Amino acid sequence: MKKLIVIAIGGNSLIADKSHQSVEDQYQAVCETTGYIVDLCEEGYRVVITHGNGPQVGFILRRSEIAAATEHLHPVPLVSCGADTQGAIGYQIQQAMDNEFSARNLMNSDSPEQFQPAVTVITQVEVDKDDAAFANPTKPIGSFFSEEDYQKIKKHHPNWKMISDAGRGYRRVVASPKPVRILELNVIKKLLASDFCVIAVGGGGIPVIKDSNSNFSGIDAVIDKDFATSLLASQLNADLLIISTAVEQVCLNFGKPNQKSLDVITLAETKKYIKEGHFAPGSMLPKIQAAVEFIENGGKEVLITSPEFLGKAVKGETGTHIVS
Repeated sequence: MKKLIVIAIGGNSLIADKSHQSVEDQYQAVCETTGYIVDLCEEGYRVVITHGNGPQVGFILRRSEIAAATEHLHPVPLVSCGADTQGAIGYQIQQAMDNEFSARNLMNSDSPEQFQPAVTVITQVEVDKDDAAFANPTKPIGSFFSEEDYQKIKKHHPNWKMISDAGRGYRRVVASPKPVRILELNVIKKLLASDFCVIAVGGGGIPVIKDSNSNFSGIDAVIDKDFATSLLASQLNADLLIISTAVEQVCLNFGKPNQKSLDVITLAETKKYIKEGHFAPGSMLPKIQAAVEFIENGGKEVLITSPEFLGKAVKGETGTHIVS
C-alpha cells in the first residue's frame, strides 16, 4: 500500500498579488502548485488535497453586496459561498492535476504507479451548535465598510456582528467553530481505495449542524481549513500531513534579528513554543495548533513548508517537521 499524504493549500497562496486576482490568474497559481504535488505522486504517494477559500469567499460576498444594492438581487448566504468555492476551486485543482497526470502519462489505474483522475468531493463538516465560538464570533469575512454603510447594515442585518478593523473600516465577523465530523469521510475513503486523487474539505468544509431529528442544515460560519485538514488526516490514518504555506520553514522570533528556522521539533517543543507566543494568531498559530492535534491523535509527522520546496521537504532536506 502506497503511503498517504494529506496536503493543505492556502486560499491566499492561489493569489500572487493584488494585480493577479482574476479566476485565470488563480488557475495559473493552481497549476504551479499542483505540479509540485504531482511530483509527490510520481514518487509513489497517494494524495488528498484540501484548500483554503478566504479571499474567494470575500469576492463572492462583495459581488452579492453590490448586486443586492444595485439590482435588488437576493444576497448569497455565507454557507453557500463556502459550497460555491469548494466546487470552483476544486474544479481548478482537479483539472490541473488531470492535465499534469496526462502530460506525464500517469492517468491509468491499471498500474500501481499510476492514478485515476482527480475528483472533488463537496464536503460537509459537522460542528457543534453549542460551540462557544457561536457566542463570540471573531473570524473577519468580506469587505470593509464605511461608517455610513455600517449604519445601513445595522438596519438591514441586525443579527450581523460588526467590528472596527484597524481603522480600515467596519467588517463582519462570524463564528469559527471546531470541526466535529466529516460527513463524506466514507466516500473519500472509497475513492482513495480506487486510486483516485481526492480534493476534499475545501475551505474547512461546509459547516452543518444536526437537529433533534438527526437532520443536517448549513450554518453561517467558517471552519479553519487547517483544523479540518488535521481531522481528515487523522481519520484517514495519513502517513504525513503537509501544511503548505508562504515560507520554507517555520521560524522562532519571526521577522526579528534573532529569527531562527526550525528543522525537526517534537510535540513537546512545539507546545512550548506556542506558550511562549512565537506564532501569530490568524497566521502561523492555527497551522501549528492543527499540527499538534494531528500528532496527539496518533499522527506520525507534520511537515510545514512552501509548495516549491515540497519535494525536498518530503525527503527531509528542508521544511519544518513536527514529530511525536
